[in-house]
Amino acid sequence: MSLATDLWDANQSLTQACLHNGFVQGIADGSLPKAKFAYYVGQDAFFLDAFARAYSVCAAKAPTAEAFGLFHGLAGGVLEELKLHGSYAHQWGVDLERVTPGVTTRRYVDFLTATAWSQPLAVTAAAMAPCMRLYAFLGQALAVQSGLAQSGLAQSGPAQSARPDHAYGDWIRTYNEPFFEALAQQLETLLDNYARTLDSPGHDAMRTAYRYAMQCELDFFQAAWEVEA
Repeated sequence: MSLATDLWDANQSLTQACLHNGFVQGIADGSLPKAKFAYYVGQDAFFLDAFARAYSVCAAKAPTAEAFGLFHGLAGGVLEELKLHGSYAHQWGVDLERVTPGVTTRRYVDFLTATAWSQPLAVTAAAMAPCMRLYAFLGQALAVQSGLAQSGLAQSGPAQSARPDHAYGDWIRTYNEPFFEALAQQLETLLDNYARTLDSPGHDAMRTAYRYAMQCELDFFQAAWEVEA
């Protein structure tokens, strides 16, 4: 079993808590008040900017040309996510240039930025992997729950182009795309490769970073859920 798989399995309690959070379930059935989603869009755009920058730091620290290219490709995937947020922001009048990060967002961003600059690539990959794998998981799970797909995997053909008849269908479809699953797998492969360069204490640091990031993901959803509609 790869370390990335082991870390994912070890944190299933947090994964399931994210899936069943009121915010995520509101996306699934379209009942989420738009004010809550608008807040999330602004906060997530702020976070994704930091996420892309963390990938750029990893690229600068990458020991090979191949790894350099992979990290830049992953940063490109984040920029595609930001395009979706930009469309939502335009639709609902959210000025992303004026977003002030909440306490939960700032805590997550500060952790991620500090890790990228100060820790080995293996630990940084462990801090970033929960976001990628969790969103791929949520996209696939919500696609099934909302009738977008017939199984837990993203599908090709007509079924993939279907969408729930509510405002959050594009969100579900984006994270159910095979493209996003491939990005998550790329980062997990890098995580496993760099984990081989660390000793046991280094693996402990990776486990700590992974779990902290997953807790930050849950807190991020909860903070958006608690916003007054």
